[in-house]
Amino acid sequence: MANLTVNIAGLELKNPVITASGTYGSGLEYGRLIDINRLGAICTKTVTLQPFGGNPPPRLWETPCGMLNSIGLQNDGIESFIAKDLAFLAKYDLPVIVSIAGTSVDDCSRLAKILSPLPEVDALELNISCPNVKAEGVIFGSSEKMASEVVAKTRLATTKPLIVKLTPNTGNIAAVAAACERAGADALSLINTVLGMAVDINTLKPRLGNVVGGLSGPAIKPIGVRMVWEVANTVGLPIIGMGGIVTAADALEYVIAGATAVAVGTANFIDPQAPLKVIEGIENYLDEHKIDKVSRLIGAIRID
Repeated sequence: MANLTVNIAGLELKNPVITASGTYGSGLEYGRLIDINRLGAICTKTVTLQPFGGNPPPRLWETPCGMLNSIGLQNDGIESFIAKDLAFLAKYDLPVIVSIAGTSVDDCSRLAKILSPLPEVDALELNISCPNVKAEGVIFGSSEKMASEVVAKTRLATTKPLIVKLTPNTGNIAAVAAACERAGADALSLINTVLGMAVDINTLKPRLGNVVGGLSGPAIKPIGVRMVWEVANTVGLPIIGMGGIVTAADALEYVIAGATAVAVGTANFIDPQAPLKVIEGIENYLDEHKIDKVSRLIGAIRID
């Protein structure tokens, strides 16, 4: 059987399949349906310093080949997360990546400082797809300068591997990725959702309470694969590829384009077994093609 292990910034994963932040909670509900220990890692729903109620409903709208969401990072805050979510995850034998976000640079560094000493936390994913309220609501990850600032300060606040999650809603994602690398990121995950909108033609109103939302699912996979390829050719950091992964073939596209690992997101809402099916499919592909380890496929794309 092929070797599925991969390494993300010193974090050893038994296989390259992770659950994407915001689609798996902290595994409590899914743990009743699948063996979570079979996953490569779990990335928790994004946590903030204080409890946050999220955006007004409606929050979800199905689209062809995808879904618009405007949840707005609803969560119970860091204290509740540590007491409940981390306590639950501690009984599992897999790496735990905690997704964090804030509305200021200081928020992000404070979260990192709180989580850094906890042995249950194996790595942090810094979500820079959020607005910086001190910069008039501009998205952290939309500019090299702001991305660099928040990554640098968060880097100083933690000794854990720091994975920075990039937004596709920027003019040059490769330049932002390079800025994050210079600022001290250990790895990158991409892509987050693509801004989109839907309109009810009968009421003439937006389908989402927040008007716009994030598009995810198979519709964005070609964008995600292209951006992973661009970033992999710009930086020397390991990449977690995501966006529209439903099958092993989808995951392998990302790996061949340059991703070290992949994250399954929207597919979890359709089929709780999706991440396990992706793992099994990758293993079958390697066996069929007589490839001894999945790491041989990372960035193996042929551009002739």
